Amino acid sequence: MSDTPARKSDHHYAIGKKNPNLPFHPAVRAGDYIFVSGQVPKDENNDMIDGTIEEETIATLKTIERVIAHEGATLSDVVRITTYLQDVRDFGRYNRAFTQYIGDAVLARTTVEARAVINTKIEMDAIVYKPLG
Repeated sequence: MSDTPARKSDHHYAIGKKNPNLPFHPAVRAGDYIFVSGQVPKDENNDMIDGTIEEETIATLKTIERVIAHEGATLSDVVRITTYLQDVRDFGRYNRAFTQYIGDAVLARTTVEARAVINTKIEMDAIVYKPLG
C-alpha cells in the first residue's frame, strides 16, 4: 500500500495515511471543506492514550489538529464537531475540558453516547472550512 493519499482531483483527495485495516482515510478534502473521520485520543507517535475523560478529550482534539495541519488548517477553522462518548455521565467533565482547549472558537457541536466507542472514552469527527489556495 502506498503512503501517497488517494486523489480524485485537485479539489477532492484523501489526507493522511490510510490504515490498511480500515476502509477510510483520516480526512478527505472536498473543495473548501475538510471532512475528518472519527479520531480517538492518540499521541504524536499514533499510540492510543488511556486516561481520564479530560485527558482523552484534549488528546483527541490534538489528534484532529495534527490531521488538519496537513492542509494548513487549525482548530479555529473547524465549523462542526460531533463527539461520541462511551459514557454520557462523562459529559460535564468532557465539556469543561473541550471548552478550555477549544477556547472561543465558533463552531456547531453535537455530543452523543455511543456503545460503539471501544477501548477509549471518546471519539470525535469534524468538518473544517479551509478554502483552497
